[in-house]
Amino acid sequence: MTRWLVTGAAGMLGRDLTDLLQAKGEEFTALARVDLDITDPAAVAKAVTVVKPDVVVNCAAWTAVDAAEEHEEAAFAINAGGAVILAAACASVGALLVHPSTDYVFDGHASAPYAEDAQTAPSGAYGRTKLAGEQAVRAALPDASYIVRTAWLYGAHGKNFVKTMLRLARNGTSPGVVADQHGQPTWTADVAAQIYALIDNAAPAGTYHATSSGQTTWFGFAEEVFTLYQRQGPLRQNQGQNQDEDPERPRLTPRPITTADYPTPAQRPAYSVLGHDAWHAAGISPISDWKDALQRAFPALLAQ
Repeated sequence: MTRWLVTGAAGMLGRDLTDLLQAKGEEFTALARVDLDITDPAAVAKAVTVVKPDVVVNCAAWTAVDAAEEHEEAAFAINAGGAVILAAACASVGALLVHPSTDYVFDGHASAPYAEDAQTAPSGAYGRTKLAGEQAVRAALPDASYIVRTAWLYGAHGKNFVKTMLRLARNGTSPGVVADQHGQPTWTADVAAQIYALIDNAAPAGTYHATSSGQTTWFGFAEEVFTLYQRQGPLRQNQGQNQDEDPERPRLTPRPITTADYPTPAQRPAYSVLGHDAWHAAGISPISDWKDALQRAFPALLAQ
């Protein structure tokens, strides 16, 4: 049996990964930020020495993209410094390290999916700190690490875009949503399953893109959330209706806007669609289409 150590275990991905490990009957130790500060070398060394993991999954990260613009040093300490410390600890006990990363390591100017080995060129602080973490992990553990880039995450635990759209739908609000940024909405439970598959299949070390297949815009994503809410929302469930849509609920739709209409401190990639060739090379299926994933995730999201 594989012994797992999960850092950042209280976050969206960490929660879904530990739920999966529990369902699989795996032996694992889940450490939230309050349990382990990955920027503390002594604490990390002690945790790894005590647990003696075969695999460490680093779900701890600074993910506040806009705040990173003003606090890049603090973000770097976690996203890069923490990666250095974890990689060294893994090397000391011969453990594999799975290190989630992001589409923000790319410049967002492409017109075709970014391959795993595409040139990186982050345009903001968050991307720079995450790229530095990738580079540190590869340097320390070239044959014993997995860089797992993901993007546009949503899940049952924590704040995310889907939950925001559901709140607005329940309130009868039709929001303006950016329609000129392209990406792949991705369910954290699917990312957790891909991480598990890497280890379970003894996949080659390297970089993998754990995003849903297909692509859309934030506006297209919001439209699908509103459509599913219209079909599966609380009123239909309470009334036991069988129609595809509840005829008594007013039809709500988001409104398309541009990036310029919604300025943010950090520049968002206009195109962050990631390719999945590494999964095929490893004999592992990539994540299914984003609409399929959202439909599978929706009951859990509605229950929040």
